[in-house]
Amino acid sequence: MSQHMIAIDLDGTTLNNQSKLTPLTIQTLQKLDHMGHLVCIVTGRPYRTSKEIYQVLNIVTPMVNFNGAYCHFPDRPEWLASYYHELDREIVFDLFNRQDELGIQLVCAEGKERLYTSSMNLPESPYYPAEDASYQKLSRQTLIHNPIAVTLFTSEADQIPIQKKIMASYPNQVSVRTWGGEIPVLEVVSKNLHKAVGVKTIADFYHIPRQNILAFGDEDNDLEMIEFAGHGVAMSNAIQPLKDIANDITEHSNDQDGLAHYLIDYFNLSFN
Repeated sequence: MSQHMIAIDLDGTTLNNQSKLTPLTIQTLQKLDHMGHLVCIVTGRPYRTSKEIYQVLNIVTPMVNFNGAYCHFPDRPEWLASYYHELDREIVFDLFNRQDELGIQLVCAEGKERLYTSSMNLPESPYYPAEDASYQKLSRQTLIHNPIAVTLFTSEADQIPIQKKIMASYPNQVSVRTWGGEIPVLEVVSKNLHKAVGVKTIADFYHIPRQNILAFGDEDNDLEMIEFAGHGVAMSNAIQPLKDIANDITEHSNDQDGLAHYLIDYFNLSFN
């Protein structure tokens, strides 16, 4: 079989409901990697909270973070196709100053390796591990460079109204995506960035035709990637708009090894 690119979202897709990789998922993705296919993590997470997952999978491929704002090859800074798109830090400070007006509970600005937060009282979450020493209080003295993304914590009911206000305030500068789940957030990145930008960059670099791209996702921030892929697959636990545009839907959820089972069937894998 010709080389395929397999673009995998993490939360709600590759990871189970405890944000963990299962043995079957690891075995399946490593098998595909050994067969010469390109297994690439494409996530909204920063690198600092996806690095361990990449290392556990033990695959040597590029990855995409921040919903397409950062495309890189871990430990290979010379990789020619790498990029990252910054966000003007003045937008961060403006959102910080407008927290009460907009109904934002917490502002987190993300650099490549460091988090700047309006409050050190962060929610318990795999995205913000308590033992992480890279957090700094957000201020003009600490955030001296443009970040890659800004995460805004809100109530789920307020997400869409806040999203519209932010888009109206910076119409030619930002894209804003919603994340649901236990900790609903908005993620702000530079205009016209999404996961498909990173997927296309990697596929073009390795000369993988679009029809050989498989992509798996479950949420709003996976829409462009699923639509772009030659074979876009929505998880059975995915939001309905994603299922509506996908080429296929997994039989099992992320908490039932849905990704692994689908890939085993698709590539007719067998394990000794």
